[in-house]
Amino acid sequence: MTRQTAIAGAVGGRKSSPLLLTGLLLSLLILWLCLMASITLGAADISLGEVYQALRAFDGSTDHLIIRTVRLPRTITAMLVGAALAVAGALMQGITRNPLADPGILGISSGAALAVVVATFVFGTNSLNVYAWLAFLGAGITAITVYFLGSLGRGGLTPLNLTIAGAALTAFISSVTSGILIISQRTLEEIRFWLAGSLAGRDINLLLQVLPYFCIGLLLAFALGKQITTMSLGEDVAKGLGQETVWVKVMAALSIVLLAGASVAIAGPIGFIGLVIPHIVRILVGLDYRWILPYSAILGAVILVFADICARLVIKPQELPVGLMMPLIGAPFFIYLIRSKLKR
Repeated sequence: MTRQTAIAGAVGGRKSSPLLLTGLLLSLLILWLCLMASITLGAADISLGEVYQALRAFDGSTDHLIIRTVRLPRTITAMLVGAALAVAGALMQGITRNPLADPGILGISSGAALAVVVATFVFGTNSLNVYAWLAFLGAGITAITVYFLGSLGRGGLTPLNLTIAGAALTAFISSVTSGILIISQRTLEEIRFWLAGSLAGRDINLLLQVLPYFCIGLLLAFALGKQITTMSLGEDVAKGLGQETVWVKVMAALSIVLLAGASVAIAGPIGFIGLVIPHIVRILVGLDYRWILPYSAILGAVILVFADICARLVIKPQELPVGLMMPLIGAPFFIYLIRSKLKR
């Protein structure tokens, strides 16, 4: 039995490639419709014709400025953050074989938040550009620390050790962050909107700063699709099929740090996407990560863009942080998934 045959047999129930490709194209169409809706809807509704004119022949009018400097960067940011968090969550669940795993299990969100809170508390920093780099640095350091602590446990860097180390460090970091915010009202006032998870005020220059990390993280994740499929069957199975599991874990961890770190850096901590989207995708496409990862990217982008539209319209002309809208959208899906698992 060849390695490919063993993997295919173990995964089982795989849908045909033409059907999956058709579904992928349909998902891209839905994403395109969401992007158009995101650009046109908001405090000031703008027609599709005006959007076309703003992109083709910018004239400096108010509507054109809104489209080019506010709506378009915000929509692209929502698309990238949603895709990155969903792919990072899928990688986490595949590597750890933990259905409740998401980027938060590595403490990435809490580490990024702590870095921003400490810098604001000590230096009075209030720039989104500075927040982005501080958050990315905090996310990276936290992820490295979690992997180091996880490797100290009995049996080395096992999924259980990694999960325990991540949960423990996340609890500690969250306590420190809460303590600083309690004793410093100024710090809380300055960063509370960012801590809630927000896409407001993100311009194209800030997006371009973190775009390389999104691109590298996504390309690396897609390249690992076959290996993650094997790892999701169990580490012993993967080793029996000749896979270098340590190398796969390191590369997957790097991708997760890049994707989740960049997402938190530009949009703050946003939950539920990395947790829920991979489960929905597995219901649709099966257990092959060569399909799970691209589907997760597209559906994650769709969900966050849709959530951002809702956040702008629900109390129009004011808006909610998208981080507060996501639990309202994601929680029903999550409850349904838990109930369906319990019935099996």
